[in-house]
Order: sequence, then C-alpha cells, then structure tokens
Amino acid sequence: MDIREAQSAASELLQQAKAQGATAVELHLGEFSFKAEFAPPVFAVPAADAAPVPLAAPQPAPAAEEPAAPTIEGTPVPSPIVGTYYSSPSPEDEPFVAVGQEVKKGDVLCIVEAMKMLNEIQSPCDGKVARIYLQNGELVEFGQTVMVIQ
Repeated sequence: MDIREAQSAASELLQQAKAQGATAVELHLGEFSFKAEFAPPVFAVPAADAAPVPLAAPQPAPAAEEPAAPTIEGTPVPSPIVGTYYSSPSPEDEPFVAVGQEVKKGDVLCIVEAMKMLNEIQSPCDGKVARIYLQNGELVEFGQTVMVIQ
C-alpha cells in the first residue's frame, strides 16, 4: 500500500467517524498508522427551570456630556500589525520622534514588536509630529493610529 491509498483510507474513515459522533479514530494499514482525537459535538440546551432575570431600569442620560477628544488634522500613522509600541530602539536611547519634531517621508517614527520581530514604522509624508497616542511599551492593534503628522 502506498501513501496515497493510506491517506484516502484515513480520510474516509475520519469522515465516517465524525458523522457517527465518534471522539477518536485509530487506523493501522501496514507500515502506516493514523490516530485522531476530536471533541464531541456540543449542543446547547435551554434551562427549563431558569428564573427570568429582571432587566435593569434604563439609566437617565447625564445632563452634560463629556467633550469628545479634539480631532487633530493631519496624516494618521496607523500600526500595520498587532504588537508592542516602542518609541526608541532601546530603553537607554532617545525616542525616534517627539511632538513638534519635523520628519521627512521614510524617517523611522517608532518600532512595533510582534513575535520577537522589530518592525520599524516609517513616516508616510513630510511634516511635523502633531500627536503621539501611545506610551512606550503599550499594546497596539492593527490599524490603530499611533501618531498624527501635520
């Protein structure tokens, strides 16, 4: 028996086992062995004796709304990945940029570390750093604005 025949037999057995609700499959075909374990299907069953949960009364709207954070016009610099924001190449070094500093297109603005890889975030345009939204060591999400350049 060659590997293709063994793969075909294992695949067919796995499909049949899942269809019948099995939680494990083991197959020995000559020199080939195959073993798979998977969780049984879970079905949600509504509780028959559950007491209804009272809903909270709606809260009145506050009299004065908090002012929204002022929007800063300019070019937002988003994070291209999820990771940890670093403003300098090492803790002892000065930050790459500071608010009010002039930058040129391609200048390194910060580093985002993801999976032990350090990714330099470069300026998309010439201008002045208007605002930096993160502190050193904070987590940053994909697409989250790191800073704004005017």
